[in-house]
Amino acid sequence: MLKINKQDALNYHSQSPAGKIEVVPTKPVSTQLDLALAYSPGVAEPCLAIAANPDDVYKYTAKGNLVAVISNGTAVLGLGNIGPAASKPVMEGKGVLFKKFAGLDCFDIEIDATDPDEFIRIVKALEPTFGGINLEDIKAPECFQIETALREQMNIPLMHDDQHGTAIITAAALLNALALVGKKIDEIQLVVSGAGAAAVSCLRLYLALGLKKENVVVFDKDGLIHEGRTNLAPIQMQFATTRRLNNLGEALVGADMFLGLSAANVLPAEYLLTMAADPIVFALANPNPEIEYDLAMGTRPDLIMATGRSDHPNQVNNVLGFPYIFRGAMDVRATEINEAMKLAAVHALAELSREPVPDMVNRAYGDNTLAFGRSYLIPKPLDPRLITSISPAVAKAAMESGVARVPITDWDAYGDQLQARLGGNQKLMNRITSAAKSGPKRVVFAEGDNYKVLKAAQILRDEGIALPIVLGPQEKIEEIARANNIDLEGCEIVNILKEEARRAEFAQLLYQKRQRRGMTLYEGRRLMRERNYYAAMMVETGLADACITGLTKDYGKSIIPALQVIGTEDGVKRVSSMYIIQHKQGPYFFADTTVNIDPTAEQMVEIIGLTARAVRFFDNEPRIAVVSYSNFGSNAGALPEKTRRATELAKARYPDLLLDGEMQANVALSPGLLQEHYSFSPLAEKGANTLVFPNVESGNIAYKVLQEIGGAELIGPVLMGMRKPVHILQLGASVRDIVNMASIAVVDAQSGGKGM
Repeated sequence: MLKINKQDALNYHSQSPAGKIEVVPTKPVSTQLDLALAYSPGVAEPCLAIAANPDDVYKYTAKGNLVAVISNGTAVLGLGNIGPAASKPVMEGKGVLFKKFAGLDCFDIEIDATDPDEFIRIVKALEPTFGGINLEDIKAPECFQIETALREQMNIPLMHDDQHGTAIITAAALLNALALVGKKIDEIQLVVSGAGAAAVSCLRLYLALGLKKENVVVFDKDGLIHEGRTNLAPIQMQFATTRRLNNLGEALVGADMFLGLSAANVLPAEYLLTMAADPIVFALANPNPEIEYDLAMGTRPDLIMATGRSDHPNQVNNVLGFPYIFRGAMDVRATEINEAMKLAAVHALAELSREPVPDMVNRAYGDNTLAFGRSYLIPKPLDPRLITSISPAVAKAAMESGVARVPITDWDAYGDQLQARLGGNQKLMNRITSAAKSGPKRVVFAEGDNYKVLKAAQILRDEGIALPIVLGPQEKIEEIARANNIDLEGCEIVNILKEEARRAEFAQLLYQKRQRRGMTLYEGRRLMRERNYYAAMMVETGLADACITGLTKDYGKSIIPALQVIGTEDGVKRVSSMYIIQHKQGPYFFADTTVNIDPTAEQMVEIIGLTARAVRFFDNEPRIAVVSYSNFGSNAGALPEKTRRATELAKARYPDLLLDGEMQANVALSPGLLQEHYSFSPLAEKGANTLVFPNVESGNIAYKVLQEIGGAELIGPVLMGMRKPVHILQLGASVRDIVNMASIAVVDAQSGGKGM
């Protein structure tokens, strides 16, 4: 399980700017006219329009895409009643998920009010500001009263996710589990451990799906909920039983399902043996379930099990629900999130699970066996189809149940709109990281005595992404680790100066490779005292699967050892590099940015081929523009002529590739400009997502400008065309950069080094 270092968590949240969210203007405010339009006097016009027609608030403000995450901090995660201020990091985190998975903007609001009536009054007063309200981490039984009252009083979508999110996800999993074992929901016997907000909401939703109340038995920390209990809210007492049961073990005899929303290890393994055939166990206590997954599955091979953990099949994760539910509800301006909309989300999730899993999801989780079955009841969180499956289903249910104020008429266009809200960059590295975790590889870091490398190595090991090997003096590495509270347990440390026998072996191999290129054995022995050569030879001989270097040396010096030791893959005459530009509109790919100074037209063709393959490696179909300062012959010069020639040769060599040139970069990236002036181009429909530059100067300048002022995150440089995975970092790369490149290197190694 991933271990979180306390200081790492504090540093993550405190690094400038503090927190996890910010407000960014969506309109230009750079001129006097802009300011006059944004504020006084121009702002008076939308104000007057809204005063005349209140619904125009959705037309002239961000209300329609704005969610509030609201809490009083009385039941925060597993931390309990820690108060509103202490809950703020959690609420900010929820806002990040809304933005990441559904493109919804979010303000977190922490209210210093524990009295339900006061809390209700405050939240009701916020209705003019927001398009939707997500209540979070409010303790039971007050949460029931609060949500019920606000739903009655407010006319925007509102949901207490702690209740309904878990209910919706587990309901979808339950429907699929029952289908697999041939049981009907109105016939099953259900035993529940826990009677909090989530458990009660699960039961109420299951009843709507057909569960019989008389077939339900509920236990809380005080034991069985029966008619004689006096310390529970009416909403909990509706599940009181008249059956005489002394404990959980008695209740589970012959039961078809156990639902746990309580505490770790409350379900002994022997209880499973008394359950009915093909029992269903949802053990959802976090981080440790009511019974450990391996123990449960080892006890009952016919068991179908779900937990709240990502390291086991069937993870019940609320992120499968709430972003997409609010997206669909707000897109039709629903006045509430009603039962019909929740049930629509349940059925959409269940049905999506039964569809073939896309290749990109298989690759992300490193599991080509993903298919509807006992270990795949619900989709994976990185499945890009979630938003286009759940949000439309919720929107349709809102329309059919009469709570939608703005109906959707073109569902195909709506699906395109949903995909466009996210952009491919949202999940690109998530998929790469998940794929790496499915089969971690040995990654050797040449610069092991650097704080950033050691910190990255710890993260890679803790997250199960890679098996790090760091090169350098052990005493110095351990000193750096102690000084920076870095835990290197499980990371191999190699001091190459003490590896005399292996250095001699590596020197002999290098000599054999380079003896007809002027290298002597003496020179080979000298070079094997350099960590870049040693690291490359570890990859070449199979002692490591991939190599990362370049943090402290310039690119040219860092790449030479890899080229001399490992070399290019068969059929590749020269390597090249690519940067991934993660922009809100989607990922873009730039090549070559670091290796080939002034390639010929013929060499550019090879760069185009390698780049196209690498773009596909990242689950994107390349749309390549060969760029220059000219558009299709509009300017003369050696550079436009070279790019025109490269385009012609590439089209002949790769006839199935969506490719065009030469063209200016802004034209290549703008479908509007292409359609207006160059509609003949095959890139006119969508524009380019991949730019191939005529020389390293233009590519290098372009990505560095974007890095500093473009508002985009850059990943790279990704080295393409090597026989085995080697990636050279940008000088001074961050810890995040190192982790990203190592993740890519692992997936590259998983593909046998043929991915790029």
